[in-house]
Amino acid sequence: MMVASEAHTDATKHRAERAVLQVLPRSASVEAIRAPGDPRVDLVIAGQPFQIMWIGEGSLGRAQNCLTTIRQHPANMPVLVVARHLSPGARNILSDAGVGWVDETGAAEITTRTLVISHTGQPTKPQPNLRWTNSALAVAEALICGTKPTVSATHDATGLSIGSCTKALRFLTVEGLLTTDAERGRNSARSITDTDQLLESYATAANANFDRFQMTVAILGRDPIGELATIGDRWNEHGTDWAATGLAAAAVLAPLIGRVAKLDVYVDAATQLDLNAVAGSTGLKPIDGGRLTLRPFPTVTANRLATTASDLRVAPWPRVFADLRTIGVRGEKAAEHLRETVAAS
Repeated sequence: MMVASEAHTDATKHRAERAVLQVLPRSASVEAIRAPGDPRVDLVIAGQPFQIMWIGEGSLGRAQNCLTTIRQHPANMPVLVVARHLSPGARNILSDAGVGWVDETGAAEITTRTLVISHTGQPTKPQPNLRWTNSALAVAEALICGTKPTVSATHDATGLSIGSCTKALRFLTVEGLLTTDAERGRNSARSITDTDQLLESYATAANANFDRFQMTVAILGRDPIGELATIGDRWNEHGTDWAATGLAAAAVLAPLIGRVAKLDVYVDAATQLDLNAVAGSTGLKPIDGGRLTLRPFPTVTANRLATTASDLRVAPWPRVFADLRTIGVRGEKAAEHLRETVAAS
């Protein structure tokens, strides 16, 4: 049986099967079991039957949900989890749970009575999704933060033009992330199809589309969060907008990790020269391998929807979530904890 966290379609079933077949040696026997009139599909690999579970993007959160489903509804055969690209954290928890997995990079860990498969895969650098414009990212951030999916509300929240908000909402609707009863008119109010799916799609696009200049600077104190708050006060005095993100923001929004060694901050800068000026205004000097990284705000919403927590100005939580997912297993765990904390609040 194939259980999916995305829409259960023939396309996803065939996609999962292809991913599995690509990692198997040619000598391995494979049989797809399809009962007449039954949409379920199981694979028998080298004599061992597996239930296939497709989990879409392959994030740590989806893998955790998958394991919860497996524990609550045990199958009569081992489960093989398949995804587009399983994150390091997702691979770790599946392996620790003894659940086989495969993704479309060619990475895999499958064990049968007569076969052991382990591949690292060949992941490629995500290519920018040109359909996800900065306006679409900004509007998605606002929606995840609770803004109503209307042109008027997103215009007020983001400061983007009416036209940009209209295009962004239309794009999100075409992507299936928003639903609407009518294309136009008084009955065209939209609603979010699935908040978790919107967050996943947004985070993936945010990390693929964001590749801009940055600067690392030195901070010397034993309390980096406190030192960042002090630096932020100086930026405030100069009228410079800023917002912590990544582990620094997570440390005050949803504490999980004790010591934060490296800090990431967005600042109001349109060019590298602007970034130099922002650093210089508080006496910060560029240094390779510095503990504080400065970047320009990636969207207008990352600045406009920033909040204050424990003396830190922090980026909106969806942006923090997306940034945490780029830091490795430690960041993935912090991202999922942040998601759970926000959902519980």
